[in-house]
Amino acid sequence: MTNLKSLILGSAAGLIAIGGAQAADLPVKAKAVEYVKVCSLYGAGFYYIPGTDTCIKIGGAIRIDTSFNSAGYEVAFLQGGAGGAQAWNQDYINSRSRVNLTTDTRTATEYGVVRTYANLQFDFFQGRENIAGGFAEVDFAFIQFAGFTFGKAVSNFDPQWALSKPIISSGTYAGSNNATGIPQLAYTASFGNGVSATIAVENATPYRNAGLVNADAQLIGPFGAATSAYGTTGNTFAGNSYGGTHIPDVVGNLRLDQAWGTLHFAAAMHANTPGFYGVNTTALPSTNANGHPDEKYGFAVSGAVEFKNLPTGAGDTLKLEASYAKGAAKYIFGGTIDTAGAGRYARADANTIGFGYVLDGVYGAGGQIEQSEAWQVSAYFEHYWNPAWRTSVFGNYSHISYGDAGNLLLLGNFTRTGGTTTSPAAGATLVGSSGNFDLGIAQVGTRTAWTPVRNLTLSAMVSYTRLEQNLGGTYFGTVTSRPTPATGFAVTNQNVFDGTVQILRSF
Repeated sequence: MTNLKSLILGSAAGLIAIGGAQAADLPVKAKAVEYVKVCSLYGAGFYYIPGTDTCIKIGGAIRIDTSFNSAGYEVAFLQGGAGGAQAWNQDYINSRSRVNLTTDTRTATEYGVVRTYANLQFDFFQGRENIAGGFAEVDFAFIQFAGFTFGKAVSNFDPQWALSKPIISSGTYAGSNNATGIPQLAYTASFGNGVSATIAVENATPYRNAGLVNADAQLIGPFGAATSAYGTTGNTFAGNSYGGTHIPDVVGNLRLDQAWGTLHFAAAMHANTPGFYGVNTTALPSTNANGHPDEKYGFAVSGAVEFKNLPTGAGDTLKLEASYAKGAAKYIFGGTIDTAGAGRYARADANTIGFGYVLDGVYGAGGQIEQSEAWQVSAYFEHYWNPAWRTSVFGNYSHISYGDAGNLLLLGNFTRTGGTTTSPAAGATLVGSSGNFDLGIAQVGTRTAWTPVRNLTLSAMVSYTRLEQNLGGTYFGTVTSRPTPATGFAVTNQNVFDGTVQILRSF
């Protein structure tokens, strides 16, 4: 009996040991894999970041542009330099290759959606980089939370379609356009039925400071070396007497978004902070004994409308905008023209020249700032022939004037006594002048685009630009790579034709 009991117990122990060994050999159940899931809350292209409730969309584009008789960015040769002078050594063809990368994240919270957005650009631009170089920039980088926007974003002065104009690039002159964003703090309130309003403070540098000229302290000219010319480098010029950005611009808008289109009304306040009357002779600029004019405040107002799905065809759109500014000229003369000469316009043709300036104001010794007045109207119409082909036509006119007092200061800066058309006095730049510094830029153009497959577009654009100025007389001075005629350059209007082709692949 004892032997039988021992046998049974021993067998049971053996079975338990065997079972335990077999259990230990079985594979452990793997943790469930978290696959990437589509996030349909915010439109196509969004996915949940694994392990979070945040949705992300990664996108971008590659674009190749080639411009003809243009400074790149589709900016007509009107900003001086070799192109504006039509010199032998100008580049008749300019090319740009760009890689664009974007990230867009969104998270639903009890305060609403928290959004972050960034747009990074990697450029190779002929003439700016070496053979294998490049240029990186951050066009947009902002956070949106509970109605607030913090960071670098499109100005709230601009209509909501500012970045979707039916043109190849931002080199046109129509209205405010900050294609690379402006640092800002903004709050947007939504009232329902597509109505919203925004109030913001935006950094005026570099997009909004058009420049101030101290007409008694600085000699400005349309061409020449950096020590005497206006706008030889983008966003800087020897004639600029801005004292700095002391306060941000205050911008507000009221919007209506509907299925038929959009309405947009905006206003902005812009500070004109002048430098000192004369050259600073002390160690600290704030103790300059010459003094300076009082700070002035300018403003700008704008109205814009977009009509969608017109009777002319599905997808057709019409965009209209009109703006006015006093002491805030860069709200009127926008685009990327600052890449080639800041606020100077200058072009020579044979023995003629046309030039003018986009300034917030001008002042002389002991005087106050004489603010400029500017206005513009622009229109864009785009027609879809079919889903693959579309053509747009656009036109705009921008104008700036300085009033009687401002014109006297500018003319006094250019005109030198004691000179004649055949024997100008030393340092003379403009002899026998008549008229004023009122300046107008008229532009018309057309673009045709073909999208053979989704997200691949080939397009071509041509435009005509006319510089209309109101000066007379004869200009004596340096013009890039061009000898000065014995009788000088006759001051008159100028015309430019240019074109661009592009291939764009977005993803």
